[in-house]
Amino acid sequence: MSQLSKYTTLQEVTKSNQATALRIANLPNAEQINNLKLVCTEVFDKVREHFGKPIGISSGFRSIELNNRIGGAKKSQHMEGKALDIDGDILGGVSNKEIFEYIKNNCIFDQLIWEFGTTDAPAWVHISYSPRHRKQILKAVKQNGRTKYLNF
Repeated sequence: MSQLSKYTTLQEVTKSNQATALRIANLPNAEQINNLKLVCTEVFDKVREHFGKPIGISSGFRSIELNNRIGGAKKSQHMEGKALDIDGDILGGVSNKEIFEYIKNNCIFDQLIWEFGTTDAPAWVHISYSPRHRKQILKAVKQNGRTKYLNF
């Protein structure tokens, strides 16, 4: 098991039930692994340290083939190893709204997305980390069956 950061392993951020079901190899290259290390150490580990409780990663790295098969965004930073979908509800320790607010107010990031859910809490939190550090904060919603990203 290859450790990426204090709280994450390569296995954890590449695990995908869809990839297994579709028999797709979901293996990052060296550059993508380095990107995963950055998003894990610069954002995920800080969130984990702050709350002091286990927090789940529902999606990490996605190969191009996997991303295409599951209908991911064509320019998804998941394919570069620069993004994680964090879900506090997976392990029941922290609400997604708390995670979103902590990242928004305390972390350096490229994109932070309130993914669907309700006005009270996102279904999960998308976070990306790249040298651009745009601090772009968005909300994902469905409109006419398509995902739209609105300014938060």
